[in-house]
Amino acid sequence: MNTAETVPSEVVQQVADYFSVLSEPMRLRILNVLRDGEKCVQDLVEATATSQANVSKHLKVMLQAGILTRRSEGTSAYYSVADDLIFELCNLVCDRLASRIEQQAKYFRAFSLTSRQ
Repeated sequence: MNTAETVPSEVVQQVADYFSVLSEPMRLRILNVLRDGEKCVQDLVEATATSQANVSKHLKVMLQAGILTRRSEGTSAYYSVADDLIFELCNLVCDRLASRIEQQAKYFRAFSLTSRQ
């Protein structure tokens, strides 16, 4: 039996939805700021150099996906990462991309050396 056939389509859709949340550059920037710990919305606005409306829109999506948690204190909302495993996932992707770029650089260097001769 093929493993792909045994996975319900709802599960596959949930995984795809999770990755789609991470496919937005601004959300990755927000996550990167949150590596240092909990931040209020204003801190995130300043760190990402964008509008409060834009930050709030992305925070809502990540909150609904379960990537972030939110707590209120007075009139301020504070956000933090729900599970640090998200950073491991990002690190794996970044390491893979860095390896590819390093390999490409070797090819370019080898090509440029051979083309001079």
